[in-house]
Amino acid sequence: MRYLILSDIHSNLEALEKCLELAEGKFDETLCLGDLVGYGPDPNAVIERVRSLAKVIIRGNHDKACSGLSDAAEFNPLARLATEWTRQRLTPEHIGFLRSLPQGPLVFDGFQMVHGAPIDEDEYVLGPGQALPALRNLTTQAVFFGHTHYQGGFLLTPKGRFQSIRCQGKPDGLTYELAFEEDGRYLINPGSVGQPRDGDWRAAFCHLQYGPASGRVLSHSIRPAGDAEENAGRGPSRCAHPAAGTRPINPRRFLQRNNIEKLPASKLD
Repeated sequence: MRYLILSDIHSNLEALEKCLELAEGKFDETLCLGDLVGYGPDPNAVIERVRSLAKVIIRGNHDKACSGLSDAAEFNPLARLATEWTRQRLTPEHIGFLRSLPQGPLVFDGFQMVHGAPIDEDEYVLGPGQALPALRNLTTQAVFFGHTHYQGGFLLTPKGRFQSIRCQGKPDGLTYELAFEEDGRYLINPGSVGQPRDGDWRAAFCHLQYGPASGRVLSHSIRPAGDAEENAGRGPSRCAHPAAGTRPINPRRFLQRNNIEKLPASKLD
């Protein structure tokens, strides 16, 4: 089975459509790891598109906050602003849909889907401190997670060696290919469709070719359409927050200007 795995779309419809255009004909089913909304200008349209396309969708922390299942008290100022703006524009139907999304981890076709971490849907898996305990306690060979907006992941080799998976961008869009080893254990992040934070501002996603005896992950990123980004104030890999005007927001620069990078990971939502 061939899966298209999306995560952290964050109301960025243009980025989503570009990813789907690039992936056309290369997948059988679509899965989504959460955070359909938040930050971007098209929450209702993104929900409609993903709901019509994805076989399985789990919730993210922004889906909870924007639908009222949780508050945004732990969010940084930009995220709180985006949450309030999104709440005011979501239709009642879409609020109900977000509230109905299942919590991860969810086991599907022999692997797990989570938004944050297997033991906590809101935890950031950023390094060995979070990844190694998760890998040692996996009940499936692979877990696909989002939340960090960093494409890549972590693995334990069959000999028990811990390794980071780092994707290096290439102009053709194919960034990394990983073949699963039979006794290996994997934490894979497809990256963010709507707001990458790993230094590569291209929208990111991955393909999974998975079967009973083997698995293979292809991670992708795509170049933004420069004209659309300049003219509309939002591009396929960066998204402007409408409440802050039409100029594209670089999240890292915003965090630096406001000294938010010094806060714990939970504040970087």
